[in-house]
Amino acid sequence: MIKSFDFYFDFVSPYSFLAHKELRKIENKESIKIKYMPVLLGGLHNLHGIKAPAFIPAKAKHMIRDCKLIAEKNNVKFKFNSYFPIRSLNLMRGVLVAEEDNIKSYYIDNIFNKIWQDGLNMNDEIIIQKVLKNLNVNPKTFTLRLTSSQIKDSLRKKTSDAYQKGIFGAPTFVANNKIFWGQDRLEFALKEANK
Repeated sequence: MIKSFDFYFDFVSPYSFLAHKELRKIENKESIKIKYMPVLLGGLHNLHGIKAPAFIPAKAKHMIRDCKLIAEKNNVKFKFNSYFPIRSLNLMRGVLVAEEDNIKSYYIDNIFNKIWQDGLNMNDEIIIQKVLKNLNVNPKTFTLRLTSSQIKDSLRKKTSDAYQKGIFGAPTFVANNKIFWGQDRLEFALKEANK
């Protein structure tokens, strides 16, 4: 049986979505629980002084085509979000609120799908409120909790801790304290976790 390993992600990253879909298949097949580690990708980039691919036109154009190829290969429904980049700060804080409410996996699955399968404008607060309501949470209470200093500090700390470990992008897998960056490195992370 494969040991658990860490998956660092941000909803803004289409590659994180594609990795997430593969991880869910692996979790079901191997009966393991992958540790989902929310980070703020923009924060990581700032800490490392990295410019995101989305802001480099040639890379952005390639990224759209690349994501579609990966999705087709893995038989994953995928639609590059026309509202990209999505401002993910509150969505990522939402992972921590959802964890407190024991709906972390449900929340993650739904938010990823709303962005990268349904193509919703998750920059629009009205749409976010509707999505939250459909998750059977109180949108007003949930949104208020996103602004608590505890939640803000927790996401900031998780991002800072990731930076201290040398993580610079999403998705990143960490198995046996070894870092594997990128959706296409999942097989290497699995092999390492199986040692």
